[in-house]
Amino acid sequence: MKILFTKSKWEAWEEPTETFLKKTKNDGYDGTEIYLNEIKESPEELIELHDKYDLKIIAQFLTEGNNIDEHLRSVDKFVEKALKCNPILINCHPGKDYFTFEDNLLLLKKLSNLSKETNIIITAETHRGRSTYSLIETVKYLDVLPDLYLTADFSHWMVVHESDLSNQKENLDLAILRSRHIHARVGFEEGPQVTDPRAPEWKQHLNNHLSIWQRIVDNCKSLGMEHLTVTPEFGPPNYMHTLPFSHKPVSDAWEINNAMKEIFKERIKN
Repeated sequence: MKILFTKSKWEAWEEPTETFLKKTKNDGYDGTEIYLNEIKESPEELIELHDKYDLKIIAQFLTEGNNIDEHLRSVDKFVEKALKCNPILINCHPGKDYFTFEDNLLLLKKLSNLSKETNIIITAETHRGRSTYSLIETVKYLDVLPDLYLTADFSHWMVVHESDLSNQKENLDLAILRSRHIHARVGFEEGPQVTDPRAPEWKQHLNNHLSIWQRIVDNCKSLGMEHLTVTPEFGPPNYMHTLPFSHKPVSDAWEINNAMKEIFKERIKN
């Protein structure tokens, strides 16, 4: 199984897309994870630019609206747009944490069904504020939707549960088994992003995430998957810590993501 490293445009949002793609290619990535809600280029333009730099596309979108019906309609809109980008995977921020279980279940079931219909993996990203905001809540959906798959951004759950998740072994085991895409960011009990994963004060948290990611890699490999995608996803301020008064970021997010990619390559066995 090949591990494909993909780059988010998050910390380079103001850059022209082609500039971003050129940097992404030069820094050794295999593709990008493109945020469809805001990207200016059309799917056709995105394909042309990615082909120019020999980069693959993961299409990412957030469901939108003021109620479940609007969120459901947004799924149709963005999946249609995503498919036009010829993606290797589609990643969705689904629903809202304040929707009822039944409403979020409708949305997640729709994602699962669309994944089967299109023969493209559509993942639900684990994320605060969304239907997957907590490990406990997410497992409820996994239990009733056997074909629901996750983008493993477990840094969010570290915050929600103020825990390294070792006290939820059975729940974490199931989430790992259903993970098909990784957002490689190191979180901790009080935040979704450490200042620098190379810093010695974060060694324990880095090792915990690496242990979880290794299990995801091992499982996906055992399933015979051709590839597993990994997006190092340290963000700019205000995800990135800043100095008081100056609001100067304590680290450069692009450089940190490159470092996270190299750590993953060095530490994860495939």
